[in-house]
Formats: sequence, C-alpha cells, structure tokens
Amino acid sequence: MITKEKKAAAIKLTQTGKNDVGSPQAQVSVLTARIKELTAHLKVNKHDNMARRGLIQMVGKRKRLLKYLEAKDFDAYKKVVATLGLRK
Repeated sequence: MITKEKKAAAIKLTQTGKNDVGSPQAQVSVLTARIKELTAHLKVNKHDNMARRGLIQMVGKRKRLLKYLEAKDFDAYKKVVATLGLRK
C-alpha cells in the first residue's frame, strides 16, 4: 500500500498546477508508484495471484491513461514519459 507521503511526492512530480491531483499526468504518476511497490512485493511473494491480478489491472489503466494523454496533449505525454522513466 502506498503511503500518503509517497502519493503526494508522486503527484508533485507531474502536476500541472498547485491544486492538481486528478489530471492524467498525476494519475499516471501515482499508478507508476503503486506499480513499482507491487512489483517489489511480487518478487518476494511469487504465488500472490490476487496481487498479480491487481498489478495487471494497474498496468492496463496506466496504459489507457497514457494513450489518452498522447492523443490529447503530446507534449505533456512526452514530459510524463521522460519524468517517470517509462519505456515508450
């Protein structure tokens, strides 16, 4: 589970304004932090299939958000991918 501090730090990386917490950039950033944490959990607990299912769902949601962002604002998409170090 991601802590409030980690979530706030993830949002701060990509937020567009002072009060921005719901933009696609912020959502992708939070999902990336959760995915990293869950990946570390699954390296230790290989048979946790429910966590694996949740991970796959999060990766799919992040992929859809990135696809939306790419179509709507390509510059913001490039910035998010570079900031978070995602392969695209």
